[in-house]
Amino acid sequence: MTGQDDPIRAAGVVLMREDPAGPEVALIHRNLRNDWSLPKGKVDPGEHVVAAAVRECDEETGLVPVLGAPLPRQEYLALGQPKVVDYWAARVARDEGFSPDEEVDEVQWVPVDEAVARLTYPRDGDLVRLAVDLPTTTPLILLRHAKAMKRSDFKGSDDAERPLSGFGRTQAKALVPLLQAYGAEAVYTSDATRCRETVRRFAKSIDAEIIEEPALSEAEHSEHPKRAAKRLRTLMADPIPMVVCSHRPVLPALVEVIAGMRITGSADLDPALPPGGFLVVHRAFTGGEEPTVVAVERHFA
Repeated sequence: MTGQDDPIRAAGVVLMREDPAGPEVALIHRNLRNDWSLPKGKVDPGEHVVAAAVRECDEETGLVPVLGAPLPRQEYLALGQPKVVDYWAARVARDEGFSPDEEVDEVQWVPVDEAVARLTYPRDGDLVRLAVDLPTTTPLILLRHAKAMKRSDFKGSDDAERPLSGFGRTQAKALVPLLQAYGAEAVYTSDATRCRETVRRFAKSIDAEIIEEPALSEAEHSEHPKRAAKRLRTLMADPIPMVVCSHRPVLPALVEVIAGMRITGSADLDPALPPGGFLVVHRAFTGGEEPTVVAVERHFA
């Protein structure tokens, strides 16, 4: 049961688009409150905050977003109760059409200065300024495979063929909307069965080929410990939004590659991910030999 002092969790976006005259931001007008704000709303019980950000934007604007770099978390009192709101910079992935309702009666695309002036709450204007100043980014999502069958329960002779457990299959299903939220288009994975099963449903959802990478496997990493890092360095230099799925023993070497790059924002680079956990590495390509890491998020399925 939620206590009176437990914070209300919410999620939202600063949704942007490019206009010939300059960037614009989507604002919503809430009829009952008669205010202008950014698309956001409460996280439903059991809902992932990433999924909530996408859902709320879609429900309030008719625009499905693709999430970019995270913005500073907002914490304040709402009717005397603590409220915590996670925000992302975002672009439009798909327009499903806006339908006014009793909560949101208008959506407008507004130039940045006008948006900051019109927003009812100054903290929203601060987020807009931060979002438009961010460089364009593209994600590399570093994913640990979902929960696998216990080694003691596996009857096969090759551990690479050990599949996901029932819970792992549930995690793989839960990962689909989270990976979709960041607009991933390519899927790279260890050739182990548990990794392929982790990304299979997501790859099917975006009609993408699963590209097997033996260098990301436990066995290959044990025999040739430098190959995984070398391969990730190449993938980091590819601007295509992607998912890269590997194993717990390989993750420290992969994270070390990211840590060695130029990082300009907040970065949670702890490689100790649980099964189904992932890091979202937001990369900016500005003409150098390797990207700049703008931010790194950490999430769990």
